[in-house]
Amino acid sequence: MVKKRGVIRRRNDLLSRFGAVVRGHRLGLGISQQELGKRAGLHRTYITDIERGVRNISIKSVASLSKALGVPISSLFPSAADRSAP
Repeated sequence: MVKKRGVIRRRNDLLSRFGAVVRGHRLGLGISQQELGKRAGLHRTYITDIERGVRNISIKSVASLSKALGVPISSLFPSAADRSAP
């Protein structure tokens, strides 16, 4: 069971870091969560959940966010140096 908890913790950590990166790009553009949602075709509360690290989003949603933020998809993921071991 301990191992299972570790896997869940790492997943949540990854989601939190992803959300922080999205938030950083959004704030860098000076736009609201509402505006990002509109640009990406996603609901504002979904954007909120992504930034809080509580949503495990699809590849399609990642692509929509990337386009809406005007950044490459790869820039939305934490660097290899920052990742925990799987």
